[in-house]
Amino acid sequence: MPLADAINRLAEQTDTVIISEGADLTGITAPALSGELSVKQALQALLANSSLTSHSDVSGVWIIRREAAPREFQDKPRPVSHLVPKLRRTVLPDIDDLRTYDTVIVTGSRSSLTEWESMSPIEVLPQTDLASPVSDDFADVLAELLPGFFVQRRPLSDGAVFVRPYSLRNLSADHTLIMVNGKRQHRSAMLNTGGSQSSDLSRIPVNAIKRVEVLRDGASAQYGSDAIAGVINVITRDDADIEFSAQYSQYYEGDGIQKRLGFGGGTTGPHGGFRLGLDYSDAASTSRARQRLDALQYLEQHPDADIADPVQKWGQPEREDARLLLTGDHETPLGQAYGFLNASQGQGVTDFNWRSPTTPSVYTESPVFDGWSLSDLYPNGFKPQFGQEEKDLSTTVGLKGGQGHGISYDLSASFGENRIDYFLYDTINASMGPGSPIHFDAGGLRQQEYDLNADFQTELRVPSVIWKPINLAFGFEVREETYKIIAGDAASYEIGPGAVDGLTSGSNGFPGYTETQAKSHDQASWAAYADGETAPTERRRLGLALRYEEFDTFGSRLSGKLSFRQDLSSSLMMRGTVSTGFKAPTPAQIFSERTSQGVAPDTLDVFTNGRFSPTGPVAKIISERDDVEVSTLRPETSINFSMGVVFRPFESLVSSLDIYDIEVSDRIFISDGYNLAVEERARLAALGVPGGESVTSVSFYQNSFDTRTTGLDLVLKYNRDLAGGDLSFAVSYNYNHSDVLNADFIDNPARVSRFEKLYPRYSANSSASYRYGNVTFQTSWKWIGPWVDYTNQDGTYVQEFGSELFIDAGISWDVTTHLTLSLGAENLFNQYPDEARLEASKGLIYSRNAPYDTDGGLYYIRLNARL
Repeated sequence: MPLADAINRLAEQTDTVIISEGADLTGITAPALSGELSVKQALQALLANSSLTSHSDVSGVWIIRREAAPREFQDKPRPVSHLVPKLRRTVLPDIDDLRTYDTVIVTGSRSSLTEWESMSPIEVLPQTDLASPVSDDFADVLAELLPGFFVQRRPLSDGAVFVRPYSLRNLSADHTLIMVNGKRQHRSAMLNTGGSQSSDLSRIPVNAIKRVEVLRDGASAQYGSDAIAGVINVITRDDADIEFSAQYSQYYEGDGIQKRLGFGGGTTGPHGGFRLGLDYSDAASTSRARQRLDALQYLEQHPDADIADPVQKWGQPEREDARLLLTGDHETPLGQAYGFLNASQGQGVTDFNWRSPTTPSVYTESPVFDGWSLSDLYPNGFKPQFGQEEKDLSTTVGLKGGQGHGISYDLSASFGENRIDYFLYDTINASMGPGSPIHFDAGGLRQQEYDLNADFQTELRVPSVIWKPINLAFGFEVREETYKIIAGDAASYEIGPGAVDGLTSGSNGFPGYTETQAKSHDQASWAAYADGETAPTERRRLGLALRYEEFDTFGSRLSGKLSFRQDLSSSLMMRGTVSTGFKAPTPAQIFSERTSQGVAPDTLDVFTNGRFSPTGPVAKIISERDDVEVSTLRPETSINFSMGVVFRPFESLVSSLDIYDIEVSDRIFISDGYNLAVEERARLAALGVPGGESVTSVSFYQNSFDTRTTGLDLVLKYNRDLAGGDLSFAVSYNYNHSDVLNADFIDNPARVSRFEKLYPRYSANSSASYRYGNVTFQTSWKWIGPWVDYTNQDGTYVQEFGSELFIDAGISWDVTTHLTLSLGAENLFNQYPDEARLEASKGLIYSRNAPYDTDGGLYYIRLNARL
């Protein structure tokens, strides 16, 4: 069997803790072993045909290492306090009772360091923790585990209800770089709240993830654009275990039923292997809404009207998703060939705002339609149904090796594409009258990215000057990204004859993309970097990274990072970094355009807004005003500082405290809306802008403001044996304070306050699990601080929402060695946030910008099986 499996089995049978780097065991097959042997004899037999050795420390823990290097270059042995704590038994049976460890991080450092030896704050989320949350959306999983990471639901927000915005350290979603196995993950085609264009985390199957490494530090000098807030690096599973899982969950309110199925399996051998992970989810919608004000008024006048109560849903959409992740590697004469493929397909449908039969912009009778009225088709109003079909594909192939020749290499090529197509039904193009269809293809979006990487690593030995060799990494990257807009069918954007009487054009709720908007936009860049780390003394480590990038759309940027670590004692370490960073504007932010419709909370009439390219003809029209200049986009730039300590007084307890300061200049955000004059609307219509004749205001992405974010991260983890069982306890806390330093909206206190406090300033996560025999009890709580949202559509006042405490609890029972049953509840006590005043007239109860789930308690049952 594989050596890792054999060591796991030996550890289980002898109740012994055995520690090893997972990479050292990969690809090695162990001989058959039986008989009455001591642990030492068994390990000697298992390792006989490898370059590995084993020894036991004073605590009885066995440690497996590669054979020592020549004495003049070998590292001094690390004390036991630097090893990972004794690992508790895991909760789920589809994950091994691991007694071997993959303790070396690969994010933020290109040297072999553990999580707690890093010069930057890094949090590692193991497979056991990732498997605990109910949601199939990886973004929700991270929000459950990481304080300072928030995800909004965004109901009735066009495509944002499906590709949801997230935030790390209160910064934009595209300020966090997403990587899979160390390779940049492509962006979603969706431009989200405020203009951020980030990766869609929901496309990654959670059951295929081995661990997640979260670098909470600026890292543009190491990884390039976007890594201002940090890096989330997803490490995929590579084991051979065959697993099946099934889960059923439902909210206390009786809706939102979700059914999940999962499969994983593969093979490993001396020359390589592969693993396939599959995940399927079918989730029903939720609704936390009251009856709309205009619906109540209409029912007073028409008591026999057939209108649902509530007439529209505010909640999660109906969704169905299938995800696949395939990884593999094979040893060749040139090195290790490797690759991975992540493919997914999903679709969903959600409500749009209900249109009352008294809505003038859709129900006005036009003489051009010869007596026809929309009441003939929708006598009791209508509620457009908005849907999205999404396909996502990313693949990487590469070749790495050369460790025995003084320099190692990793050559790779990656491709990623995100395809989104929108459709609507139960709606109409009011300007076309009886000639309008009620089903529409509204067009779609495409994001494609190509990456070529050449990474090299070597050691520069200067034994007379420094204690350790200089670990030098350098490399090159070439990237090209393309953003495309696909036109919808003609009826989805056509301006019909009824437009002259004030009837809105385009598919009502979401006008389709026009042939004029259907364009393709490219951006190419290349980069070169160098990253060095060394230990000038036994207790000190230093790092320096430089990266130069050049973009064909705006020019070049040079980023740098300095890092240090000082061991003050065997249990106390201090660390710090200073770095510069940037985020390049994307082709979508520079060139894309969009019109959308909404319902005003005060008048409850339909309005049409437009967001246009800052380099396009609409921007030129607005720039003709005396006091307005719409500018082309510049890169966002940042300066990051961090300082922290790691304290490990004994093996089973480790804690860290890091403070940070992030200044971001020229942040890209949506501008204030410019209300149009009649003449300007006519010019938009002449340009072929969809709904141009009815557009009330326009906006643009601009470099709008500067911010400073200060905060701290506190992490504490503790494991111990207790009363014959294994106890594990962890606490994480994040505090953030953001200040708007300079902005084109600085004179609007409400907007400044909302931006500074849209996400909670503090949050804390705590978890505890106790395993006794074949039963595991687990609980966790999330404490999330106050935040604010607007109270009115004009954004002149804000409402503060209080702090919330959410408690989860569950129990798992190992029915057999191959089968586990789990029961539990999230938000056990059915907590809801304060009710929102914004859009209450439309039946909304809880803010659509809430940084957590607002659907109340949820219970689940889960079955896991492993062959």
